[in-house]
Amino acid sequence: MNRLQIAIQKSGRLADKSLSLLERSGLQFARSKDKLFWFGRNLPVDLLLVRDDDIPRLLVENVCQLGIVGENVAEEKLLEVQQQRPEARLESLLRLDFGHCRLKLAVPEDSDIDSIHGLAGRRLATSYPQLVRRYLAENSVEAEVVMLNGAVEIAPSLGTADAIVDLVSTGTTLRANHLKAVAEVMSSQAALYRCPGRLDDAGEELMAKLLTRIQGVQQAAESKYVMLHAPRARLAEISAILPGAESPTVLALEGQDDRVAIHAVCTEQVFWEHLEELKAAGASAVLVLPVEKMLA
Repeated sequence: MNRLQIAIQKSGRLADKSLSLLERSGLQFARSKDKLFWFGRNLPVDLLLVRDDDIPRLLVENVCQLGIVGENVAEEKLLEVQQQRPEARLESLLRLDFGHCRLKLAVPEDSDIDSIHGLAGRRLATSYPQLVRRYLAENSVEAEVVMLNGAVEIAPSLGTADAIVDLVSTGTTLRANHLKAVAEVMSSQAALYRCPGRLDDAGEELMAKLLTRIQGVQQAAESKYVMLHAPRARLAEISAILPGAESPTVLALEGQDDRVAIHAVCTEQVFWEHLEELKAAGASAVLVLPVEKMLA
């Protein structure tokens, strides 16, 4: 394989963050006029900008080798493809910690339905019929599933459904339509998927290289670089306070045999409470800095 193709959403809630992630991983693209295909300039990695629900199918059919898409979309479309091709598979390489949402079962506020089991013999509207049918089967509930491509939340008020299953982020839309959530069908976020089957050695090596870079971007985003001065006698205590830090770097301070400089990468959040504990343990000149790039 000469080049890898990565598919991302061309517009919508995942588009900007997907592109930003790839650019922070060191990829540079020559943007085409139609904006549907971007040629990789510094690595043999090209970008396809498509509808999010096309990405799983492009992966299954090996049109592209990598794709960033919401787990809810990936699972829905994979279940759809498996109706004709039961052997179809997708492999999730990495969850990306953005595009968080939940697929929830909701009913009118005055409904007597309080769980999935209350839907037996009822009608349910959704844009995710495959996921909903699987969820119903997992809970041994028989209900009619009505497919709607948009405005799912108004189905109960129109009398076309007794309940809905729809994406929820803040819950504002549910409240505005006098609906209440009674169950969670799935929790979702953006993820990096790969095509089925093994690439040639060069393709697998390039894919592994890109995955390592993306993981490095994620680690850097979650990490902080902490520098401080501390009494040598309190070194163990102060090291234990630093959140998520491995063995810190300890440097001698010029002319101060009883004090040292400590440098550490903290892979967990560094809160004010941590700084206060460090100060109470004798630390001074504490600096907390962002990490731009990180390779484990």
